Amino acid sequence: ALKQGRTPQLDRPVAAVTEVELRLPVLLPEDYIHDVPLRLTLYKRIAAAGDQATLDELTAELIDRFGELPTAAQNLLSIARLKLGARKLGIRRLDLGPQGGYVHFEANAAVDPLKLVKLLQSPGREYKLDGPVKLRISRALATPSSRFEFAGGLLDYLGNPAAKQDA
Repeated sequence: ALKQGRTPQLDRPVAAVTEVELRLPVLLPEDYIHDVPLRLTLYKRIAAAGDQATLDELTAELIDRFGELPTAAQNLLSIARLKLGARKLGIRRLDLGPQGGYVHFEANAAVDPLKLVKLLQSPGREYKLDGPVKLRISRALATPSSRFEFAGGLLDYLGNPAAKQDA
């Protein structure tokens, strides 16, 4: 708040950080960027990116300066994109592995409750609530691409008022 010229509200807790875990290597490999301080700076810039356009610029910069992105770096940037979408919806943590995972919502999440009900009523019973703010997902997501595709589709579904149930 101080950096943005606003008065901090000390009676409110600090906003939680959004986490996305897809059980994949997500890093800028040492053999891709040899300079440790530069790698750390780039990690900070990726973490601080506030929108898709900034991440697109960072991606272009990385490719321009260091060549084609290795898979782990592509994963890092894709996770950063998912974090932006999850943060807008009030999702604290999205965790997906080979057998599924869960979504942990903030108490004031910007998700339409009817969309959650539709997921819970979907055929196959892949979704169930685990308490008031946790959605459990039972779905085989063996490949990295299936996890990214599912996570993106779920965030789109939860965040788009006109979206159909594709998740």
